[in-house]
Amino acid sequence: MPEPQFAPFGHFCWPELASTDVAAAKAYYGALFGWSSYDMPSAMGNYTIFQAEGLDAAAGYQMGPQQSAPTHWNSYVAVESADRSCARAEELGAQVLMAPFDIPGVGRMAFIRGPDGASLALWQFGAHHGAGIFRRPGGLCWTELYSPDTAGSEAFYTGLFGWRALTKTDFGMPYTEFHAGDTPVGGMMGMAGPEWEGVPNAWMPYIAVADADATAAAVTRLGGVCMVPPTDIPTVGRFGVSRDPQGAVIAFIKLLDR
Repeated sequence: MPEPQFAPFGHFCWPELASTDVAAAKAYYGALFGWSSYDMPSAMGNYTIFQAEGLDAAAGYQMGPQQSAPTHWNSYVAVESADRSCARAEELGAQVLMAPFDIPGVGRMAFIRGPDGASLALWQFGAHHGAGIFRRPGGLCWTELYSPDTAGSEAFYTGLFGWRALTKTDFGMPYTEFHAGDTPVGGMMGMAGPEWEGVPNAWMPYIAVADADATAAAVTRLGGVCMVPPTDIPTVGRFGVSRDPQGAVIAFIKLLDR
């Protein structure tokens, strides 16, 4: 088992699945990404930890009947103080969905919804730093925002996390990279045009895979939908976007450096 590598402050550190059928999700993602899993009992029910190469990679939990949201992936950003980051987010126009609270022995967290409508979790680690594997097959490697207001989103996230925004047009459309220091940590696409109708503005995780085409075929075989078929991104890799049988959307990519 390799040594764990944890995300620094200001980086995405944990993808988490909120599912209407977490038992089915364990089987699906186990077959799709090669994840093993184990359950941690909590006051709100079991919390499933997904692992790759024996390291924590992601999580999942069963949504309760009182939760009306569809199955989805949550994205967590590592912060030094959940309280300070939450207060700053509110100053910048965010809605606090869940005020900072402790998970005893694990960490402290908050949920916010930015002015652009996308939700995000703030994670102040305690015993659990988040994922221990990145940019290797089965590990988180990128997180991407779909925003109806890219200028507003840029102002919000740079103000909240101190990110630097760099917008490129290399592939015929504007694409913004967010950098923490000199390191790219996530991206953003605008939602202009009829093709975005019905697509929720949200942060979407990308999971690294060994073979994008084989992963796309597995998505279909396992009952999911390949929404974007394997597509090359020059100098980056080959990616696709999938929807699991319960409706959660996640991307996968074979990076060129792997």
